[in-house]
Parts: sequence; structure tokens; C-alpha cells
Amino acid sequence: MSKHDDARRAFLVGAAAGAVAGATLVPEAYAKTRNQHEAAMPAAAPHSDMSNGHSTFFNDDHAPTIAAFAERLMPGAPGKPGARDAGVLNYIDLALAGAYSDLQDFYRRGLAALDAYSRKTFNAPFRRLSAAQQDDVITALEQGKATEFTWPSAQAFFNTVRTHTMEGMFADPVYGGNKDFAGWRLVNFPGAQPLFTPEDMQSGKEFTREPITGLQVQAKRARRS
Repeated sequence: MSKHDDARRAFLVGAAAGAVAGATLVPEAYAKTRNQHEAAMPAAAPHSDMSNGHSTFFNDDHAPTIAAFAERLMPGAPGKPGARDAGVLNYIDLALAGAYSDLQDFYRRGLAALDAYSRKTFNAPFRRLSAAQQDDVITALEQGKATEFTWPSAQAFFNTVRTHTMEGMFADPVYGGNKDFAGWRLVNFPGAQPLFTPEDMQSGKEFTREPITGLQVQAKRARRS
């Protein structure tokens, strides 16, 4: 992992740690429809199998593009899960097919502009660029310097994908990301524990008691009780 990757990870993890600890990192659209979502909650968490190239919303070109973009925003390293490890692509794909369906055209146009700018700059679509080239493209988007974008603007597209990457890393796994609690483990967040003892609440040490649980487990317990 490069120093550039380390700096990016440190920034995003630092920003997420406070949000997760304060229980504020909940996707807005999902929060609005949470009761409806939980009422229809299946027995298993909605992790579709993206490894075989099939997705809910993204086509075979868009899926690897978003996967690569998210990984450059949150790159993985040995012992440090990144966007691919956490299933961020699965999260965004499911969100765009459901609660974020109003952003489908936003993503389609943004991805088309992203590839157009990548081809203009490096003669290849974004998904086929080197990591360094992808970083250059993402930086141009962030700074509003990427041409080929009309609507959405380059900065709007960057900010939206970054927000959704953060959600996919750190929101409850019931929404399709944070696979195996990768994001929560990264920031030492214990998840939804059934009980915190007085000693737990007063301790300044890292909380390590297993298991980490989320909304899916809570729903199963509620159905059994």
C-alpha cells in the first residue's frame, strides 16, 4: 500500500469511526423506509453473489467500474479490509435497485462521463486503468477538473460515490455491505450487543467480546421470542 493509500484510508476511517460510534452512519434513504424494509426482511442478509458477474442494477461494465472506484477510495491491505472485502459494490448495487432507485440515471450518466474522461485522458475505460491512473482520474473529479461531465457534475458524482462507499463499509450488514463486519472490525466497533455491562461502559479499553451482531441477528431473535 502506498503512502497515498494510507492517507486516504486514515482519513475515511477517522471520519467513519466517530459516525459509527455515534450510531449516525445510517443510509438516509434506508432510514426513511426502515420499518417497511424490516417487515419484508428475509431469513438471510441480502448479500447477492457478485463474484459471478451478476448484479441487481449494474451491468457487466458498470459493476467492475464501481468496484474499482470504491477500492481506490477505500483500498485494502493485509489485515486491513477495503471496499472489495466489505462488499461495497453489493451494497451500492442493491441500494440503486431499491431505496436509491431515484439515483439510477445519476449513476448511469456519471459512469458514462467517467469512462469518457478516462478514455480521453488515458485511452482506456476507468476499470482498465492502473491504480495510479485511477487515482489521477478520481482526483480530477474531486477537484472539479474532469471534463466530459455535464450532469451530474464531476464533484457531485465523486461525493455521491464516496458517501455510498462509506455507507457500504460501515452501515449495518443487513443492507448488503460491511461483509463479515469488516468495516466495524476496522474501527473496533462492537455492533449491536444484547447487553453492555457497567464495566463495559466505564472501561477505556478496546471492546473485544464476541459476537458482533447487527439488525439481522436482532430480527431473528425477535422472531424467536
